[in-house]
Amino acid sequence: MKSNNILISVLRYRPDLRTLYVASCLALCLVLAGCSKTHENADEGPSPAKSPAEEAATFQLPTGLKIQLVAAEPMVQDPVVITFDPDGRLWVVEMRGFMPDIDGKGEDERVGRISILEDTDGDGIMDLSKIYLDSLVMPRALALISGGALVVENKSLWLTEDLNGDLIADTKTLLDSAYAGNPSPEHSGNGLWRGIDNWYYNAKSRFRYHLVDGKWLRDSTEFRGQWGISHDDEGRLFYNYNWSQLHADLVPPNYLSRNKNHTPTTGIDHGLTIDRRIYPIRPNPAVNRGYIPGTLDEKGRLLEFTAACSPLFYRGTALANEYYGNAFVCEPSGNLVKRNVVEDQGLILKAYDPNPGTEFIASTDERFRPVFLATGPDGALYLADMYRGLVQHGLYVTPYLREQTIQRKLVKPIHCGRIWRIVPEHWTPPKVVKLSAVSSEELVATLSSPNGWHRDVAQRLLVERNDGKVAAPLKDLILNGKDEKGRFHALWVLEGLKLLDADLLFQLLGDRSTIVRTAAVRLLEPLAKTDNAVRKKLGEVLLKVSEKAPIEQILQISLTAYVLDSDMSHLLLARIIQRYDTSALIRDAVMSSLEDQEFTFLMSLWNSPAWQSQSPSREIFTEMLTTAIVKKRQPEELSSLLSLLGRDAQSSGWKEKAVLTAMAVQGKSRMKPIRLKSAPKLLAASDKTNEQLNTLRSIFEWPGHVADTTRAQRKHRLDENEQMQFVSGRQLYLTTCAGCHGSDGKGLNRFAPPLIGSDWVLGDEKRLALILLHGMEGPVQVNGKLYDAPEILPVMPSHSTMDDGSIASILTYIRNEWGNDAGAVSRRTVGMTRVTSQGRVVPWTAADLDKHVAEIKAKEEK
Repeated sequence: MKSNNILISVLRYRPDLRTLYVASCLALCLVLAGCSKTHENADEGPSPAKSPAEEAATFQLPTGLKIQLVAAEPMVQDPVVITFDPDGRLWVVEMRGFMPDIDGKGEDERVGRISILEDTDGDGIMDLSKIYLDSLVMPRALALISGGALVVENKSLWLTEDLNGDLIADTKTLLDSAYAGNPSPEHSGNGLWRGIDNWYYNAKSRFRYHLVDGKWLRDSTEFRGQWGISHDDEGRLFYNYNWSQLHADLVPPNYLSRNKNHTPTTGIDHGLTIDRRIYPIRPNPAVNRGYIPGTLDEKGRLLEFTAACSPLFYRGTALANEYYGNAFVCEPSGNLVKRNVVEDQGLILKAYDPNPGTEFIASTDERFRPVFLATGPDGALYLADMYRGLVQHGLYVTPYLREQTIQRKLVKPIHCGRIWRIVPEHWTPPKVVKLSAVSSEELVATLSSPNGWHRDVAQRLLVERNDGKVAAPLKDLILNGKDEKGRFHALWVLEGLKLLDADLLFQLLGDRSTIVRTAAVRLLEPLAKTDNAVRKKLGEVLLKVSEKAPIEQILQISLTAYVLDSDMSHLLLARIIQRYDTSALIRDAVMSSLEDQEFTFLMSLWNSPAWQSQSPSREIFTEMLTTAIVKKRQPEELSSLLSLLGRDAQSSGWKEKAVLTAMAVQGKSRMKPIRLKSAPKLLAASDKTNEQLNTLRSIFEWPGHVADTTRAQRKHRLDENEQMQFVSGRQLYLTTCAGCHGSDGKGLNRFAPPLIGSDWVLGDEKRLALILLHGMEGPVQVNGKLYDAPEILPVMPSHSTMDDGSIASILTYIRNEWGNDAGAVSRRTVGMTRVTSQGRVVPWTAADLDKHVAEIKAKEEK
């Protein structure tokens, strides 16, 4: 049905309120028409609440592991965040106001609280509960600090203090009324995760916080994720989105976003896996979009993530070694927890499901709602189970879900909740060590604990104690310690205590440990900024070290180069980019250190003997520099750049063509014309047929020439986000596609046909996505000409391992370059196409592909 097709496009992913309203009206029509019927095999009967003991019997776990109940209602209700304090007590954020009924009425009542649970007899079960803070409106984040806690409730960030040590908050001070950023509980800031650099980071937020000289400061940072955040042993932040299970930053915060003239293409918000498949062990009819084809399988089980949250990089010791460094992700809509093995591949992180078809934890209880994961001081994996039937917020409940929830009696009961612990079968809990009571010297030793929780807490406590006497044992650990993780944390303790020593850090630049030597480079930055001698020495040492440094340190050197004097910085960055220009992350790192110096750096490369030979990666970097120069909008620099292009664009070399292409790409965006003092020779020429030159004439003005801003009007005008896709697509195209189709899209003999004016490119976007996802073989007709081997390669390979966003960017680029004007392709379209074509392992023929697309359209029109 056409209405169903509209619903698929509107509701498949996170809708905003306006599209939700439209889609909900359409969904209601479908319900009334009887079109919202779920799969026949789905369990559509009531799903009554179970006792904790009954729920425990519903879990499926890997052999050798067991799940233990730690706490349950009424001791804990609606838990959404859990964390342990230095003495082993469990703090729980209880969002008791969440969805009291199907409409969410009453969620603004002050019924939320933060409780502290304690196991007083050592049997592993919490037996004592105390309310630290109550009368809260929808509390959603917590961070323990010296003498109290940071708390997020009623959309604001508060500093709460326990002044007498009785574990009850005595004061509550407003720190930031704008913390949440969005009134919707599903899209508000959360996290308060203490990073390795002693800042507190958040998901669904652009804010981070830091205590400096007794005052809490807020700073801007990159936007990250939706619900939950954690970090790995190197401090890289992990987060996710409800539809995409695992993302991470490949570089420390705020590096790649500092050059206002450059938009990074990678490094931040890096997707570790394109795998969105999940494997529930029960039907999941009560999901918001259960009526949309491709959401549930024939048994009514959810096919892919729709509520991914709380990614945890496990750094504990209770589970077997094979689990250390895994990333676990909650999926409350599917009643499961996904396990991902994370692989460090140099500069890139990848992840995969080690047991496809079987989840780490899955339950047959529909009310099992895992929403948060944490590592405990005992090294075990802890899980907050909100335990309720309805987990969708009222703002986004579709008529379909409303019907399911009411008919199957999923609204009540509320105010349940369980905390679970996952441990080996024959595991016994270790004795609790109260870290708050140990000496600072003992905390220094704890920095080398095999349990990441202990390392993190020891670092926090040492920084908060602000005891300068620990400087000597910290330095001894850094220089002589055997565990690189402990040495790494010790460096960041020194940073937090403001006791960094340049001589010590210089000793570490060639250290045996990559993470230590890389941290040393980063930590030298603040010292180099304020001390000319340190800055000069740093440049000289980095220039020498970079000759044999591991790629991870090269990345940090590229990021740190911005603190050096420009002559040394440019010399260092030029050597790096000439050796590592094929790395997209290195390219972005170099660009981040060149703000407002891009023209000077491009000129230094222009005549460099090492930069004369052409390659796709050098084209990309030249275009990146040119784009930044255009964004800077400095007329003298742009006039000089245009003068390098001469009079004839057709006979120019590869560098000139790259500059011209980058300028023309920027000309496609809505930019104010730039005024030049005189006419560039290239643009003053009589040739008016070259589209790129005409685009440039529309963005530059000079005496006697007024830019014609109407000339660039297109049928499909790209908005700001689509323009970013286009630019990213150009770079991906050069490295992935240009080898066969040519950098100009004209195709290459014996490789691939042209893309200019091709109906395969300009036609159905789903058909085009299918070609990239699965490949294509055999003869193909393009622009009235039949192409076949040996004129072209017999098979175009699949690009199914490329993520949805990258494929969408490539498609957006080729559909809007070289005179093509077909509009953008969203990653949602690519993702939907990927799901609906799962299982295909052979390339398409033209006939098969046309038949497949025709069948899809026929189904949609029924």
